[in-house]
This record gives sequence, structure tokens and C-alpha cells, in this order.
Amino acid sequence: MVHPHKPLRTSTTGAVSAALLAGAAFGLAPAAPAAATGAEAAPGVRFVDIRGDGGTVLKANVVTPADAGGSRTYPVIVLPTSWATPQVEYLAQATKLAGAGYVVVSYNARGFWQSGGRIEVAGPPDVADASRVIDWALAHTPADPSRVGMAGVSYGAGISLLAAAHDKRVRAVAALSGWGDLIDSIYSGRTQHLQAAAMLGGAGYLTGRPSAELQQILKDFLGSNLAKEDAMIAWGKKRSPATHLDRINANGTAVMLGNAWGDTIFPPNQYAEFYERLTVPKRLEFRPGDHATAEATGLLGLPNDTWTSAHRWFDHHLKGADNGVDREQPVRLKSRSGGGYETYPNWKSVGADTRKIALGGTKRIHANIDSGANGGILMLSNALDQFVRLPPTASVPLLPRSFAAVWQSERYGSDRRIRGTVKLHTTVTSTKESGTLVAYLYDVGPLGLGKLVSNAPYTFHGKTAGKPFTVDLELFSTAYDVPAGHRLAVVVDTVDPLYIEHNPSGAQLTFSSPAADPSYLSVPLREQ
Repeated sequence: MVHPHKPLRTSTTGAVSAALLAGAAFGLAPAAPAAATGAEAAPGVRFVDIRGDGGTVLKANVVTPADAGGSRTYPVIVLPTSWATPQVEYLAQATKLAGAGYVVVSYNARGFWQSGGRIEVAGPPDVADASRVIDWALAHTPADPSRVGMAGVSYGAGISLLAAAHDKRVRAVAALSGWGDLIDSIYSGRTQHLQAAAMLGGAGYLTGRPSAELQQILKDFLGSNLAKEDAMIAWGKKRSPATHLDRINANGTAVMLGNAWGDTIFPPNQYAEFYERLTVPKRLEFRPGDHATAEATGLLGLPNDTWTSAHRWFDHHLKGADNGVDREQPVRLKSRSGGGYETYPNWKSVGADTRKIALGGTKRIHANIDSGANGGILMLSNALDQFVRLPPTASVPLLPRSFAAVWQSERYGSDRRIRGTVKLHTTVTSTKESGTLVAYLYDVGPLGLGKLVSNAPYTFHGKTAGKPFTVDLELFSTAYDVPAGHRLAVVVDTVDPLYIEHNPSGAQLTFSSPAADPSYLSVPLREQ
């Protein structure tokens, strides 16, 4: 066993940067980096094996402050890795934290890379592993048991929140690009998020060893096995921090949540809802981008707003630093259209001003055909929006009305701001008992080119053919600025490559607006 306070000297060369660059953007890495086997490392870094739940070996690295020694103790931060990402994922941030006086232990989640066990998708063994890593840190590093924090990106975020619910020693969490509700993330609107599930499943098989349970869940989910729907939902709820939220509140853990507006794996709505139910010290931050792209540069050690906020969060809640975090408005967001940060006292205040766009008339569309209105490509389209402001687009005048229902607002005479959650309310009549519809909101310029503002899917089963029913659908939350002279367009079609659709062959959907229950789109819209 390596001496607890004596660092090994191992290499952190360009291979680490290459692996982190790939992993940072997508929560993945193409190959195990060379850092774990090299010869010379930054002082304070060592690679260790930690026994997790049931004796499963977890590959980990430990970074300690340069002045560690004697009887002095330090706050400790535990970092579970992202899905399919090697244990060096957080090395740059761990080094920064250690330089600021933290002990940092990062470990590869069970089932991935060289760690033992099977992929349990933040199941009970993963939660127990987090506690075993804390045990190890308290026994083998100068860690203070009263100042324990956890953080992570994506998979690491979910495990951190679940661990905080089950281990009272966790006093502060920074959960970045994670989930509060797993079902509402990849099965929102009772629609399978095809690209998200396929990517996660494929990456799991490539870089790890999925458990038999996970293999069956993926088979049922991607195969649309509705007979197993209740079992899949129960499986997801067990792995959702929202299910255990009362325990987090009871433990008093300080929780910071950070995510991107365009996260195509864990959409922002479910994080905002989770945040609103927290009664502990809390903070919510949304920025432009897609899954894990808001934190990506920080994983390479570059300046990064998300990680700066996380460090401030830990400094206050684990070190007692009077840095103002507790006095700032806790909801902080940045528009996809640019500009500085906006702050709010709570999430409800973000979308307090709403306007309705009437969805009048009757429109009938044929299912099974993609109209050309789409939510983009997983982890690519919204990253392009983040870095070059190029969201998914569609020519609204050219969308075929046989396959897309379209409504448009008036042109706005001044700039408008959309902040929060857009909500669709309409009446649908289907010629079949099952079906899928996808709603989109576009910012349409003078030439008719629409830039995607938000979207969301909705699937129904067991309806009576020819009988109208009401649909209420929340589109994914966003912050977007609509220029003067533009208008908003609401588009509904039935096919989107992001999702699995359930439209029987030959199905038709009719959208109507009964006088007693008019259809509308509620938009959190106000003048700038």
C-alpha cells in the first residue's frame, strides 16, 4: 500500500490533455490515457486502488496540498468520473483544488475501464462505492471528516447527488450536467430519447461492462417494450436524486446545480424542478451549450465559469470563506444569444412574465414523415450554438404543411427575451390509438429562416381513434433573445431523429382549438 501522505511521481503529459479534450466535450474518452502508467507527475498526485462496495476495486487518483503533513487536516472533495471516462478526467481541476487547500480523490465508477464490477447506472452499489471512497479518504489522507464535498460532471453529478442523500457526511455538492430525474431526462413526454440512450449504451459497451440489468433495460427501452414500461420507470426512479430529495433536505447538504440550455441527454427542465424542491442552501446555473460542454474547458485546466462557481461554492461551504456566495441571488443564467449573466431569486422568477400565442384553426398532418423541423444532433448541434451561435434551423415557409402544423406570431417591433419554460396546450385527434408528436419553437427572421429556440416530444397510447384529447407539453427551458423584426413560429410534426416515434402507418393527427378550450403556446416573453 502506498504511504498515505507520500506522493508518487507519475506523468501527466499531452496524452492526458488529448483524453480530456475528447472526454470534456462529450463525457467520453476514446482510450485510457497514458498518465496512469508514466514516470513523472506533478507533486501531490498518486494513483491508488480503493475497495468499493463488496470489495470491488475502484481505480482512483489522489491529489493532496503541497504542504500536507503533520496533524493538519484539509477539506476533501470526492469526484466520481463521468460515464465512460477514465480516472484522469478531473486531474486538472483536482490539481487546482489541491493548490487551494483541498484533498481530492477522483475514482473511476465501477464497471468502467480498469475499475472492477459492472455498470450499475448510479444504482445502490455506486452509491455505496461513494461512501467507501469517503471512508478511504478519511483513513488514508489528511482529510477532515467534518468537511466532505462531492462533485462531478454528468454521471459523476448524478452519483454525487445520490451519495449526498445516503451519506450525511457529504456537506456540499457541485453537480454539473447531471440529472435530478432520470426518467424525465431520457423518457420525457413518455418518448424514448433515441440518440441519448443509444450513445450511452454504446459507450458503456465500448469502455465498460454493463450489468445484466442494464442490458435488459436497454433492450426493452430501445425496443419499445411497453409491457416493461412500469419496470423501466421504477428502475429509473431508484436512480433519480429527485426520489431521494427529502433525504438531501434532511441532511442539509449545500447543493449547486449547473447545466447547459441545450443538454440533449439531461434537459434543463428536470434540473430546475429538482432545484425548486430543495430547501437546503442551493444554487442553479444555466449556460449555453450541450451535454458537458459548459464544463469542458475547465477539465483541461483552462478558465471556466462553471468550475469557478464550483470552487467558490466549496470554499464557502467547506472552508467557511466569506466570499459572498450566500448573499448572491442563487439562480444565475446566461442567454444563448450572448451577453452577461442574469441573476434571479428563484427559478419561478425567471419566467414570471408570459405571453400567449393563439394556435387557432384546425390543422391536419400525416404522420411517419419528417417535415424537416428537427431538434438537431445529439451533443453537436447545441455545441455549435454555444460556440458559433448556429442552432438547428429550418425554412419555415418551406415546411410541408401536410406533415407539419405551423402557427406564427406577429412580427415584434422591438427586441424580446425568452427566459424559462415554454408550454404548449392544444387539442389533438388521432386516427390511431398511439402516436408521437414533437413541438418546436422557432425564431423566424425576415427571410423565413427559423432558428430553433426549443422543442420537446410527446407520445400517447391507448387513445380512442377519432376522439379529441388534450395535450399539455412543456418544451425544454431556455434563454433566448428574439431580435426586433422577427416573429415566433410554432411547428408540430411527428418524426425527429432524436426520438423514437410511435406513429402507426397511415396515422393522421388533427390539431384544433375548441371555443371552450382554446389552444395556445405560453411563452415567458418580455421586452428587453
